[in-house]
Amino acid sequence: MEDEGPECGKPDFVLLDQVTMEDFMENLKLRFERGHIYTYIGEVLVSVNPYQELPLYGPEAIARYQGRELYERPPHLYAVANAAYRAMKRRSRDTCIVISGESGAGKTEASRHIMQYIAAVTNPSQRAEVERVKDVLLKSTCVLEAFGNARTNRNHNSSRFGKYMDINFDFKGDPVGGHIHSYLLEKSRVLKQHVGERNFHAFYQVLRGCEDKELQELHLQRNPALYNFTRQGAGLSVLDSDEKSHHQAVTEAMRVIGFSPEEVASVHRILAAILHLGNIKFVELEESSLEQRGLAVTDEVLVDHVAELTATPRGMVLRCLLARTVASGGRELIEKGHTAAEASYARDACAKAVYQRLFEWVVDRINRVMEPRDRDPRRDGKDTVIGVLDIYGFEVFPVNSFEQFCINYCNEKLQQLFIQLILKQEQEEYEREGIAWRSVEYFNNATIVDLVERPHRGILAVLDEACGSAGPITDRIFLQTLDTHHRNHPHYTSRQLCPTDKTMEFGRDFRIKHYAGDVMYSVEGFIDKNRDSLFQDFKRLLYNSTDPTLRAMWPDGQQDITEVTKRPLTAGTLFKNSMVALVENLASKEPFYVRCIKPNEDKVAAKLDEGHCRHQVAYLGLLENVRVRRAGFASRQPYSRFLLRYKMTCEYTWPNHLLGSDRAAVSALLEHGAGRPPGRVWGVGQERAGLMEHHLPLAPQAWRGTLARRHFRRLRAVYTIMRWFRRHKVRAHLAEMQRRFQAARQPPLYGRDLVWPLPPAVLQPFQDICQALFCRWRARQLVKNIPPSDMAQIKAKVAAMAALQELRQDWGCRRAWARDYLSSATDNPTASDLFAQRLKTLREKDGFGAVLFSSHVRKVNRFNKSRDRALLLTDRHLYKLEPGRQYRVMRAVPLDVVTGLSVTSGRDQLVVLHARGYDDLVVCLHRSRPPLDNRVGELVGVLAAHCQGEGRALEVRVSDCIPLTQRGARRLVSVEPKPEQPEPDFRCSRGAFTLLWPGC
Repeated sequence: MEDEGPECGKPDFVLLDQVTMEDFMENLKLRFERGHIYTYIGEVLVSVNPYQELPLYGPEAIARYQGRELYERPPHLYAVANAAYRAMKRRSRDTCIVISGESGAGKTEASRHIMQYIAAVTNPSQRAEVERVKDVLLKSTCVLEAFGNARTNRNHNSSRFGKYMDINFDFKGDPVGGHIHSYLLEKSRVLKQHVGERNFHAFYQVLRGCEDKELQELHLQRNPALYNFTRQGAGLSVLDSDEKSHHQAVTEAMRVIGFSPEEVASVHRILAAILHLGNIKFVELEESSLEQRGLAVTDEVLVDHVAELTATPRGMVLRCLLARTVASGGRELIEKGHTAAEASYARDACAKAVYQRLFEWVVDRINRVMEPRDRDPRRDGKDTVIGVLDIYGFEVFPVNSFEQFCINYCNEKLQQLFIQLILKQEQEEYEREGIAWRSVEYFNNATIVDLVERPHRGILAVLDEACGSAGPITDRIFLQTLDTHHRNHPHYTSRQLCPTDKTMEFGRDFRIKHYAGDVMYSVEGFIDKNRDSLFQDFKRLLYNSTDPTLRAMWPDGQQDITEVTKRPLTAGTLFKNSMVALVENLASKEPFYVRCIKPNEDKVAAKLDEGHCRHQVAYLGLLENVRVRRAGFASRQPYSRFLLRYKMTCEYTWPNHLLGSDRAAVSALLEHGAGRPPGRVWGVGQERAGLMEHHLPLAPQAWRGTLARRHFRRLRAVYTIMRWFRRHKVRAHLAEMQRRFQAARQPPLYGRDLVWPLPPAVLQPFQDICQALFCRWRARQLVKNIPPSDMAQIKAKVAAMAALQELRQDWGCRRAWARDYLSSATDNPTASDLFAQRLKTLREKDGFGAVLFSSHVRKVNRFNKSRDRALLLTDRHLYKLEPGRQYRVMRAVPLDVVTGLSVTSGRDQLVVLHARGYDDLVVCLHRSRPPLDNRVGELVGVLAAHCQGEGRALEVRVSDCIPLTQRGARRLVSVEPKPEQPEPDFRCSRGAFTLLWPGC
């Protein structure tokens, strides 16, 4: 290997002269002191966190490892990433990279470098979609670290959630999408942290990174010490400039991923609301107080802030904080007031739940952007996947609670997977194949995993049973049940079972002997954290928020409080199910391992605590891994795959062997190779490489010629088939059209009900022309039988139908249109003669040619007065007449200034006429025979037809609330059905008109 001299130690622990802990640690320490933090165990990479920047990364380093085999370069993360990528691309098999180690060992940094390598070596053609996916993959790490990482005593950037990312690749090896799975966010960190630790990075980035104006809008100040949830970490040495630059980087990353500015602002408001929520305190009131009995908020301004930032009613926020609503057995709702302790618990539960939902929404939002788009396996081929697992490491704190229990259980599951894939399966494979083998002893942690997840008796099962019990089950009773079930288990103990162990307290602590060491857990809070309960009041409150982002986080808030639902799964069960699914997912892929080691507890560069590292090497099973790799075979492949790759090197197997089995063919290939020692796979590879160099220049030419000839023959056959098939489809279609339309000339339908056959694509334009010609021909057949006297009425009805566009329910199209109803003795029996005289006078004066429409109307003016009037519409003017005074002209409007009219969609006769330079005229057609006859459509039709004849447009609007203008003032007119109303009339209220229509 390059850059790996003897003075740097062995680059692979398999090469050690003796496999002992002393030799292992000596080699590890020597390499660490020389700046070589990576060492192999076969294909497993051991990584030691240097706690400093080393010149091992960047474009030049990526170029050195790209396309190389695993052992061609010194051990490196890039080599493992390249091996996983090449295995995925060569064999079209899903792979995964499992990064494990305790907190502070450098897992997150390792996953970041792996992602950078994959992004750098893909997309040589610079496709825009692939580049977008790469940007999202890289930027998602920055966003998830802001919302899911925090400073702890063991790590300044500790992942407080588990992350598994699947990256989808197309057949060319370019990323086309991905999906992130998150596991068990440590949401209790929102409420409180250990001494020397901080809350999640996002809170400090908002406080110290937002502009002053935005902070004012969020009602925040820059000092984290002012807020209960961030006070613990406020004094830790982090520069404000660093927090501001991190905040800018996260905001830019969210923009690149696809978060809208509104969504980013909503995220900031939610974070601010959580901070204000943490400062709310409660005080119990005196019994004689006139305020809400029992409890009050000390500073109600904070309630205002929370309500404003969450876009919820202030009264509802206060109500949810001080009381809860429960449904009794009879479905009655009862409001139960909180005590101060209950209110504080509800407040904290709300804060934790809101942050968890926010984090899950961020992950889901990233996933929606990363989902592969428009992928069709039949067209694009099957996608392959590289999975990258970066999950919390083994943790031991002074006080270990439910979160540490779940985290350490997760590490037990991953260690079990490592044992299964690396140690157990490999040895079983040798025994199954009858290979002489001396078994390597190792610690199998299956008994510890069974202690946690065993049905009915495991710790999680007992915890679920305690959470589901109706009685007053406490954490102490839960511990007593554990003691009863596991008093004889070799990996479980408690103070009750071991009274002499004074490191544990009675009724509080139990200890599990994990593969990585003993951990003492405090059961206080186990039941509450496992139930993970939040009052339904808060869910309904946040679901009804007017902020769409916050509302989307609470879909379960739409459930009615009286709705009976199945008891939700507990946090422990959900986590166990996700771990089982994760292990099954990883086991289905070809694994590559990165085992991270933490050199010291002080996070100091260039310091390796041998005792601390020795403990990690022991519990990670690295020595056993070395022994298995040394005793086993370096190359393991199925016979068929080996033959497919190397059969060209032997005359007995090329091009296809005639031996009895693939195993016999492989044996012949290894034993009869020319010029190389028998049985050496390396020599076979060298021989194949030599043959490939000789034949490769000829192979592409021959293959391209074969493909071209095959393509030409297929193309010629395809075009022949297409030509004959098109002819057949055209003939068949024309014959079908002829058959269907033979009876089209028969009256009275003239082919109205005939269905046109679906044409071939080539005949679609032809059929469109035929349909247009047929429609014109059929219209001509129908129209030529209509008397000329009825044509004007037909044109008016067609104009009305086009103008109303089926928006009005009934417009009188089925009756005859008389137009001039005031001249009709039937419709106007008492004054038709008077109107005829007035009409004659107006004709002599204005010289109009024809009466388009006339009717009695009820009108309302700008003074809110209703009057009976008459409406006359001629081809020159629009007249408003006064029936009580021999139809005296009150107003004449030239018809060419009438721009449009508005009607409603109902059966009422409301019409608003709009004229340029005049007030809008609001009338209701009435006093018709028969009563309430529908004549609005007739007025619309005759006026629209007349305007069409003059070549100008008439705007017709259909709305149930019509806007109008009178003397510059904007008003609205609507219709109110009123069955007891004898005749139509107008009512005015608050500057709006209402037509009271005597109908339903």
